[in-house]
Parts: sequence; structure tokens; C-alpha cells
Amino acid sequence: MYSIKSVLLFAGAALGHSLSAREEGRRCGTAQPSAEFVETSREFSVKEASARLSGLATSAALSVDVYLHTVAGSTANLLSDATLQAQFDVLYDNFSPYGITLNYAGSSKTVNSAWSQDRNELTMKRALRKGSYAALNFYFLDYLSGYLGYCYYPTTASTGSTAFYTDGCSILATTVPGGSAAPYNLGKTATHEAGHWFGLIHTFEDGCNVGDEVDDTPAQASASSGCPVGRDSCPNHPGLDPIHNYMDYSDDVCYEEFTPGQIARAESMWARYRA
Repeated sequence: MYSIKSVLLFAGAALGHSLSAREEGRRCGTAQPSAEFVETSREFSVKEASARLSGLATSAALSVDVYLHTVAGSTANLLSDATLQAQFDVLYDNFSPYGITLNYAGSSKTVNSAWSQDRNELTMKRALRKGSYAALNFYFLDYLSGYLGYCYYPTTASTGSTAFYTDGCSILATTVPGGSAAPYNLGKTATHEAGHWFGLIHTFEDGCNVGDEVDDTPAQASASSGCPVGRDSCPNHPGLDPIHNYMDYSDDVCYEEFTPGQIARAESMWARYRA
């Protein structure tokens, strides 16, 4: 599908995602993308289509260091090493078929009641964040104000800037494999949010109009719920709703894929902002 809308904060609005900027009641709390990000996505859409038509499209293997941080209000609520490994394995399995190799670079465990409730975000991330702007940091928290997770779209961020530190994904700890947040407890909320980190938009953004700015995701009027096989919310457009796409809102068990166009977009965003 084409267009944008989902989650993002750009440089000067690095903390602008704040709770007031998120959409209550949705599984994803990522903030709306900036106009600049929308334009960048449209630019990439044109370039990717041109490369594809001319036979010049290429696929670049990406290698990404991943850090997992579990932050809880008590020691008892910290995720175990085994659970963190299981979560990483889900991420690895979801991205590796597309030439994106995730490397488990490290983890941390922190007991802090305020941070575990998604308060003092910048302070927490300044203390815990690891790696360069090309490193993907996850923060697994006890509470996210009704959300399952949120993340930040890529932007131009200098090392040590606010945008550099806030980059990464905050995830409700109960969404990890074996967690209590059924039907979102197979670890795929992290996959969805990582998609935003790579620069992907929700498949249902802008409804049946231009959508997520990726031309091989079918048009979708609204987010899916459950796993509604055969759903066609935009009957005047080709294709059924992409209910199995990681960037929809389906249940974890329904999530299965990214499209070639989404991977091309992730590669374009990586080359522009994180390489």
C-alpha cells in the first residue's frame, strides 16, 4: 500500500511521541510520522519502482546488533535470560529470511519502578542504550499506558543527541514468548515495532488511499483484528487485506511476513540513516 502514518518522531521532536501523541486503544503506540518522513518515503517509493522497472533493483544484506533491556519494578518481574533468548530467537527467525541478520549483542536487567512504567524515558535510555545508531535497542517494561509497544522511525541523529538516545523500541514485557498478553504473547510485537525502526509504516495507513508508500502491500481500509482470512476492506483495489503482514494489527499467530517492497524500503532507510 502507499503513504504513511504510524509512528515516528523526527529529530527535533524526539520526545514528541509522548503519551499524548500516541493513539489510545491500539496495539502500537508509535507516534505519527513527520511530514519530512512522509516525503522521504515517497521519494524512496519512486526510486525503488524505477530501479525495479529498469532491472537495477538490488538487495543488500543487513547485519544489525540487537540489545535487549528488561526493566521492572521488582526483581521478580525481570525477564529471565532464557526468555530474552526466546524473544531474540523470534526476532531472528522473522527477519533472517529477508537478508536481515540480527546479532544478539547483549542484554541488561534493571530494577526501577519509574522506568518500568515508561516514565523518565530519556533518562532511562541515556543510562541503558548500547551501540551506535545502527544498533537496535529494545526496552521491555512492566507497563506502557495501554499499548503493546512503540518505536521510533529513523532520522538524522548525531551521536549523543536526544534523537540518538530515544531511538529504539519499548515493548510491554508480557508480549514476549510465553507472556500473559495473549493473543499477543508469541514475541511478535517486537517484530512489528522493529519494522517501524527500519522505516516501515502500518499497512492500513491512509486507508484505501495511498497507504504506506510501499506498492506491493494491498490497500487496507483499517487495522485487522484477530486473523480475518479473506478480509477485503478495499474491494475496489487489487488484493485481499495483508492480514499476515507484520505491519498490520493481527494476532501474533497470524503474523508471517514482510513483502519484497517492504524489505527494499528497509534497505533504503538503512542506507540513508543508519549505515
